[in-house]
Amino acid sequence: MDSDKYLEGQSMQRPPLFESDHFIYWKNRFETYVKAKDLDLWHIILNGDFLPLAKNEVTQILEVVPFEEQSDDLKKKLAKNNEAKMVLYNALPKKEYERIFMCKTAKDIWQSLLITHQGNGQVNDNKINLIVQQYEQFTILEEESIYSGFARFNTIITSLKALDEGFSSKNYVLKFLRALHPKWRAKVTAIEESKDLSSLALDELIGNLKVHEVVMEKDSEIYKGKKERIKSITLKAKKESSDDETLTSESDDKEYAMAVRNFKKFFRRKGKFVRQPREERKSLRQRDEKKGKSDRKCFRCGDPSHLIGDCPKTSRNKAQKAFIGGS
Repeated sequence: MDSDKYLEGQSMQRPPLFESDHFIYWKNRFETYVKAKDLDLWHIILNGDFLPLAKNEVTQILEVVPFEEQSDDLKKKLAKNNEAKMVLYNALPKKEYERIFMCKTAKDIWQSLLITHQGNGQVNDNKINLIVQQYEQFTILEEESIYSGFARFNTIITSLKALDEGFSSKNYVLKFLRALHPKWRAKVTAIEESKDLSSLALDELIGNLKVHEVVMEKDSEIYKGKKERIKSITLKAKKESSDDETLTSESDDKEYAMAVRNFKKFFRRKGKFVRQPREERKSLRQRDEKKGKSDRKCFRCGDPSHLIGDCPKTSRNKAQKAFIGGS
């Protein structure tokens, strides 16, 4: 049967279609459907078929009644055995039916489905231990919404309840509060002080937290808006300060450049800073050297062929001669 064409929600005549990947989910829905349809059918599925028994009017002992002697009420009661099997058949796809077609009673079919998809006692215990571990380690992330966290938490406790009907739910509220992120600590403390956690329903707690979550989101938006405005003002102030420094720097550079130009102009008028060609500078330097050599002469006798230190004429003053010699 194509699941897309299976309109189970439009009629109570068809049970929920079997889902092997979500067996616990299907199991709970199927149980509810059968109980709503006929409690006798669920009794047959759990405990087995009604037997063709009736009390002997003489001995008051239950005895098997032959079909020919069965009353109409007994026949209607026995007909429920087949009706319970038909309910299961209508919920199962062909592939699943091939596994249970050898089963004689509705109870056998149901037990086969439980063992195949839920496991035996040992497997069931292992699953319970695994889910209990998930329950104990459950935490809600900082950015996770209350709705998302509750959906995950509800999946865990639903699975636990399906595998172990005796699992206590008295700690659900306290566990969920302890699983909240530290940013909820103030709210958690307020709830613990104002509420009786032993009588507080989990749905009531979730509703209370959702209201507070909306308030927190609005406060966060207001804070972010203020932060963005402060950031914008700071950036604008930094930009204006940078522009002022740039203008000041450019003004100082212009003044410095103008001073350098005026300094060069002053010395250029005095004949300085006039760059001459290399050959001209070399010839001038050689001319100065020759001129310097030709102008040199002895300060004592005036002979240009030697200096005063080599002058053959004796000095009149011995102190002067000693000074000249030392020099």
